[in-house]
Amino acid sequence: MEEGSSDSETERIRNICILAHVDHGKTTLADHLIAAAGGGVVHPKLAGRVRFMDYLDEEQRRAITMKSSSILLRYRQHAVNLIDSPGHIDFCSEVSTAARLSDGALLLVDAVEGVHIQTHAVLRQCWIERLTPCLVLNKLDRLITELKLTPSEAYTRLSRIVHEVNGIVSAYKSEKYLSDVDSLLAGASPSGEALEDYDDNEDVFQPQKGNVIFACALDGWGFGIREFAEIYASKLGASVNALQRALWGAKYYNPKTKMIVGKKGVAANKKPMFVQFVLEPLWQVYQGALDGDKGLVEKVVRSFSLSVPLRELQNKDVKVVLQAVMSRWLPLSDAVLGMVVRCMPDPVAAQAYRISRLIPKREVEVVEDERRVVEEAETVRQAVEGCDCSEEVPCVAFVSKMFAVPVKMLPGQRGDVGNGYGDEGEADSDECFLAFARIFSGVLHAGQRVFVLSPLYDPLKGESMQKHIQEAELKSLYLMMGQGLKVVTSAKAGNIVAIAGLGQHILKSATLSSTRNCWPFSSMAFQIAPTLRVAIEPSDPADVGALLKGLRLLNRADPFVEVTVSARGEHVLAVAGEVHLERCVKDLKERFAKVSLEVSPPLVSYKECIEVDVSNVLENLKVLSRRSDYVEKSTPNGRCVVRVQVMKLLPSLTKVLDESSDLLGDVIGVKPGQQKSLETQRPSILKNDNPAEVLKKRILDAVQGDILSRNENDKDHAEKCKLKWQKILRRIWALGPRQIGPNILFTPDIKAESTDSSVLIRGCPRVSERLGFVADSSVNDLVAETPSNANQTLYMDAEHLESSVISGFQLATSAGPLCDEPMWGLAFVIEARICSFSGQHDESETQQQSEQYGIFAGQVIATVKDACRAAVLQNKPRLVEAMYFCELNTPTEYLGPMYAVLSRRRARILKEEMQEGSPFFTVHAYVPVSESFGFADELRRWTSGAASALLVLSHWDALPDDPFFVPKTEEEIEEFGDGSTVLPNTARKLIDAVRRHKGLPVEEKVVQHGTKQRTLARKV
Repeated sequence: MEEGSSDSETERIRNICILAHVDHGKTTLADHLIAAAGGGVVHPKLAGRVRFMDYLDEEQRRAITMKSSSILLRYRQHAVNLIDSPGHIDFCSEVSTAARLSDGALLLVDAVEGVHIQTHAVLRQCWIERLTPCLVLNKLDRLITELKLTPSEAYTRLSRIVHEVNGIVSAYKSEKYLSDVDSLLAGASPSGEALEDYDDNEDVFQPQKGNVIFACALDGWGFGIREFAEIYASKLGASVNALQRALWGAKYYNPKTKMIVGKKGVAANKKPMFVQFVLEPLWQVYQGALDGDKGLVEKVVRSFSLSVPLRELQNKDVKVVLQAVMSRWLPLSDAVLGMVVRCMPDPVAAQAYRISRLIPKREVEVVEDERRVVEEAETVRQAVEGCDCSEEVPCVAFVSKMFAVPVKMLPGQRGDVGNGYGDEGEADSDECFLAFARIFSGVLHAGQRVFVLSPLYDPLKGESMQKHIQEAELKSLYLMMGQGLKVVTSAKAGNIVAIAGLGQHILKSATLSSTRNCWPFSSMAFQIAPTLRVAIEPSDPADVGALLKGLRLLNRADPFVEVTVSARGEHVLAVAGEVHLERCVKDLKERFAKVSLEVSPPLVSYKECIEVDVSNVLENLKVLSRRSDYVEKSTPNGRCVVRVQVMKLLPSLTKVLDESSDLLGDVIGVKPGQQKSLETQRPSILKNDNPAEVLKKRILDAVQGDILSRNENDKDHAEKCKLKWQKILRRIWALGPRQIGPNILFTPDIKAESTDSSVLIRGCPRVSERLGFVADSSVNDLVAETPSNANQTLYMDAEHLESSVISGFQLATSAGPLCDEPMWGLAFVIEARICSFSGQHDESETQQQSEQYGIFAGQVIATVKDACRAAVLQNKPRLVEAMYFCELNTPTEYLGPMYAVLSRRRARILKEEMQEGSPFFTVHAYVPVSESFGFADELRRWTSGAASALLVLSHWDALPDDPFFVPKTEEEIEEFGDGSTVLPNTARKLIDAVRRHKGLPVEEKVVQHGTKQRTLARKV
């Protein structure tokens, strides 16, 4: 009996998060839900204005949410864990942490602004984390009061938004379907799922199914189709279910026959039932109140027996009257929470289909000794899948983030918490770190000892995994109530809790388990990577220790911050954007470090490439086989001559190599340097057992697609290019920088073999072998010419120097010639020949020469590096900068000032379109990252706050300007002069700025007027 009651208790839990674009009304909606079901922490009259979940001072000041926070609501014997999340792109990592702990999502869309770029992002997050979404169309009152639409126009607008959101989800379904089909054709079946799941082509969001709510969160009213179906069921003599199906779509009511008919059975000017029975009554109430017609409002009050205080009905402010009537007629909390209980799954149902995302099934070859470990790990996985909340099963929880709270905010005494701070030396801090966690199986108790597993932990590897597993004691458990915390002694599976005592064990996220034999949860996917970097230092050098401690605390408290030390010894803070940076610096100054700080201008990353006409693919490939177009350098001792040729890769191939660095790391055996963003992760990657096959297919598809798009009319030429590329891809010796970058080193052409006096360092296409482009190079080595005894030593030297050539290539690609930034999308062929010393040298002379010039391998590395950099300089080098995709919304009258701001920022306009039925324009543009700092503030200033912008990292784009431009033709000399007066172009300015920051030499005039002294009075 006890077990049955615990099961039914778990089935009455709902874990939901609120997701939306910025300023679409998430926190306002949360206020009304808390006022109705939060146990009296918010008064209903203050709902929508108090912003209860935004309890940080910075959140209240800026009126935006900056962190995800949870609260427990009680609604009709159900427990609803509600997580409010930010909508600003700078805090999208908080959306990832909220989505991982939830089973369902309330997706808010502004009925006036419609679907925005962040709406796409949060829908993708829902899709990846396998959440059940419900749609809330908010700010319905603005269609009446601001846009003054008729009910029919409003219906058209609402149906278009629902259709657009369904289209986004459908696109994600199609993408997954196609990727699974590809993996089937490649010979690998998609794990855990069959293709019959895709047969259902039904729209996800359908008002008649009850998973769409129409609302005005600010005034506290909202409704679904079901509410109006119940109102009209007795009047029209129809069942509630029949009316619910008919109140959306092309369904019409015939008053003569009292029948619901389709479009063919009515007159041309007839209104749909949703307009006639739902929207028109709402419009009449609003227009009656706005026009001062009290009779209509009082009629609604009488008809539905609403208990509205007389003083509110007689209030002179129309908004107060409307809010009083509408919030009692169509209460928002009942509509939303009713939909949550009906349409969203409980933890038992949700974890059954989310398990493939949370703990992917691993196919491992079981050795007899490991059978017990695998069986226990499978038992744990089954417990998570069934959300088993009994005491006997292993307890498993996932910590999605660590968050800091002031110690004085904790209930009870400070001593109860123990050391939850970080390092032992930080126990005197005023901040305590709590883990934001959800229990997926078993029961978690305060004081329990658990294992903390990192995402890299593998229970089968035993001793080698010690650094990925720690044992910790849970000091306290808390239920989160917004900014408040409520102490609990234990919590069952399906609940969301805060845990104290894990501060020194977890940095960002981790899996908690009561057993060692448990697979860790898969890592969370983030939408973007931290792109804004600043150097930070204390104003007083004596405060360096406090800064280091503060940075450690900040790194733990924020799931998205990255703290590194640069090669110059600077402490570099990497964040998502300007708003995120301001919040981090404020937290450092006031909470964590408590010292005055100096923050450098943003450190922008660039890349370097060359300018080549990529349209003629065949000609570019011939560059690598040409004997004349090369750069030649010799080592100081003259023993090695290096010739380097360089070519620009196809843009699509460069993009694939850049986005697949995680896969390349698995194939080549190198750990990637940074986490990839959400947009570059595909579901098929996670499920395919052979990453080499996936990569090979991607590379070939990218090359083929690029060639076909450039040679649509000439199929023969395209086929030649394709065969040439397939041949050259068999010669990939290495990738760079860091062995997984978007630059390729090809082995030299075997036709140019060794002569009598020198030996070619031939290299080995190791990367091509790993990717499956060639079978095995050991056969080629046997076929190669057999060296004579005289050259035996040279051949051995050539073999040993292969690693030196690769090292020189890695150094060159990691720091290009323009401003020591990494190279981007280049292919190199390095032909290095070594010869014996000229003349006869005895051993002592050889020893002296080696000491004079350094070790020979080091000379080869330096020479290869210099030759690669010189080859780039010789082939029209260009600077490549990161670009933001910018979505702007502005009223018509501010289009001019907005375009003025964009032109000053070197923006490139993509499209401009007017939002249907509104006075707003939506403009899409590309803005360079280097020009984006202060962009939002300048835009607000020039448009009087009317325009808004959202920036998302998009791609890398080469600047067309030549940094070494000198006028040569008659037209150029006429326009720019003889060259002495030419101002530096944009590319040169950016290069000089980076070189100055790095301490590299810059060509500039230091003395402006050296012939005479310049005084304040300017006397000669």
